[in-house]
Amino acid sequence: MHTGKAVFRDSRLRHRPGGANVVLAVTGALVVMTRAAAGQDTTSTARLPTVQVTVTREAARSPLELPYAISVTQPDSLRPGARQLALDELLLLIPGIAVANRNNPTQDPRITIRGFGARSAFGVRGVRVLRDGIPLTLPDGQTPVDYIDLESVGSIEVIRGAASSLYGNASGGVIDLRTEAPPPVPFGASVRASGGSYAMKRLHGTVGGTSDPFSYQASVTRTEMDGFRDYSRQRTTHALARAELQRGPMTWSLQGIGFDMPVAENPGALTAAQFAANPRAAEANTVRTHARKDVRQGQLSLLAAHRGERGQLSASLYGGARDLYNPLAFAIVAVDRLSYGTAIRATLAPSSLPGGSHRISAGLDAQRQEDDRERFANCNNGPNPISPLCSPAGSERGALRQSQREIVTGIGAYLRDEVELNDWLTLSGGVRADFTAFEVEDRFTAGGDPDDSGERTLPALSPMIGLVARPGALVSLYASVSSSFETPTATEMGNQPDGSAGINPDLDAQRALSYEIGAKGFFLPAIAYDGAIFFTRVRDELIPFETPDGSGRRYFRNAGRTERRGVELGLRAEAGPVRAGLSYSYADYEFTDYRVVTGTTTTVYDGKRIPGIPVHQAQASLAWVGSTLHGTVEGVTASRTLVDDANSASAAGYGIVNLRLGGRVMVHALGRIEPVIGVQNLLDRTYVGSVSVNAAPAFGRYYEPAPGRTLFAGLTLAR
Repeated sequence: MHTGKAVFRDSRLRHRPGGANVVLAVTGALVVMTRAAAGQDTTSTARLPTVQVTVTREAARSPLELPYAISVTQPDSLRPGARQLALDELLLLIPGIAVANRNNPTQDPRITIRGFGARSAFGVRGVRVLRDGIPLTLPDGQTPVDYIDLESVGSIEVIRGAASSLYGNASGGVIDLRTEAPPPVPFGASVRASGGSYAMKRLHGTVGGTSDPFSYQASVTRTEMDGFRDYSRQRTTHALARAELQRGPMTWSLQGIGFDMPVAENPGALTAAQFAANPRAAEANTVRTHARKDVRQGQLSLLAAHRGERGQLSASLYGGARDLYNPLAFAIVAVDRLSYGTAIRATLAPSSLPGGSHRISAGLDAQRQEDDRERFANCNNGPNPISPLCSPAGSERGALRQSQREIVTGIGAYLRDEVELNDWLTLSGGVRADFTAFEVEDRFTAGGDPDDSGERTLPALSPMIGLVARPGALVSLYASVSSSFETPTATEMGNQPDGSAGINPDLDAQRALSYEIGAKGFFLPAIAYDGAIFFTRVRDELIPFETPDGSGRRYFRNAGRTERRGVELGLRAEAGPVRAGLSYSYADYEFTDYRVVTGTTTTVYDGKRIPGIPVHQAQASLAWVGSTLHGTVEGVTASRTLVDDANSASAAGYGIVNLRLGGRVMVHALGRIEPVIGVQNLLDRTYVGSVSVNAAPAFGRYYEPAPGRTLFAGLTLAR
């Protein structure tokens, strides 16, 4: 059993022969391109492209028409040469989003939109994630994002704030990852090889083409990394295939996703003293128990859409399976998951309704997940395995401790109407009704163990109203009042502090009411802006905590009330070859009514800040994009991040700088060659990239370190 590093790692690529070869090849190509770029014309003016979004659950719309804070980004266009290795890199410059990269291959990044999702221990919570309009978020509100192939993402659409009138459970925000369009030729292909610090090796290949009325694309990405920290190896393979057929007003889209991660080691979180002594260290208990994850997943979806002069109708079917083997410090968890769903939606623009021009949207969503979950004793515990659960000795997986079938079903219907009151004022109103049902079938009743089977249904009604004013063609002012809800996940509902299985009868869904005003538009065709101010009240906030035994197992409870006040600002500008972006987020989130009773002791957290989110966060980028060469510098800074509800400790604030240089040249025999070389964390800052919120206070393992200076290089060949 592997419990440590197999290869000596150093952040300097000269200690990695394969990585050094990539760097030398890329550097040579850039030198040639620098000479070719001399004298190139960069005097052309720039104009930001017309932005359209489909995250509105209908035909593409301009964000200026809608009473939401909506962002659209094409990461490789504004900030060329990105590694496309993690979601925090792709979501850079979007205000209101905080992405904590845990640098732990067994745990997804913590994505927070306006504080929703801050409590996540694994996966993404509080935020709906889509791929080309198809939900990746499960009906219980959890989203595993490890199986998303980031190399194939061409653009990202984000709704910040409550969007339950559109999407239902866990929609504090919505992120739709759109696949890059296939090349406009019958056949095109590319291959990209990259390498870098910490034994990172990545190979991505894609083919695709367009021949009306048919288009197709397929890609495969293989990644191997030893990781910045000890005991953090990762091996993944992503695959995606997509085909689209357009015949008249009809469009048919078929998409398949495949994922294999046989190796993903869990370095755990560190105490403050451990972080100060060696931020690359792994937590000893996770190494001793061989904590890790082995995952395989596949998903298939079919979408059909019909667009007419006065409306559109669309329907989708999707389904997938996930196989998880997950040794943890306290147990070994095995889950076989089947998930599937359907969505039907229609948009009409009737001409005979009073009050102005109407745009009516209606839809029905249905999702279901079925988990076969088993929990075994973890016998990777050194010389003192637990007995008799680990008898006979020598096996990793000990006695069966839990076996149950967990079923979650979500059904939601919504109706929305937009009324153009006059040429510059539009009123929107909508409502959505949801029912989320949890069912547990207990199959472990040996030895007198009680039957913990049960059922629970959590209903929710989510209304919204919004007003959009258009005083000019390039200006949009809006105000909205909207609601959202978030249920516990199946795991959160089943983990009870008293040790019993089944469904927690005391854990409720959290509900939020948000007020928002904002402005968006263009100062000039080359300068876009997006600003919002919001206030949100949440009741029954779902809060994670750990028991004092230090096992690492997390449980959940409801807080009374929280309030969130925030300001968001985003700017984007283009002038000739220069492209710049800036975002700032202010997050003042606090508990207003939160008391925890432990025995005869009552602890009051009123006035404490919600942990896991920096109050201030700013991000900026400046790029020069010529016809042959491009260069990008990025800056990211954040204030300190509190680690627990008591606000007893925090991770210090930080500021880092990233730098990239790349190019593009056409070679007749080879096609297009695109080298890139870059440095993440150029100044080699030591900082905490993520915190484990409310970890057991007796142990204080809150801190998840971020990598130091990281070098990488890549070379793309395309025809």
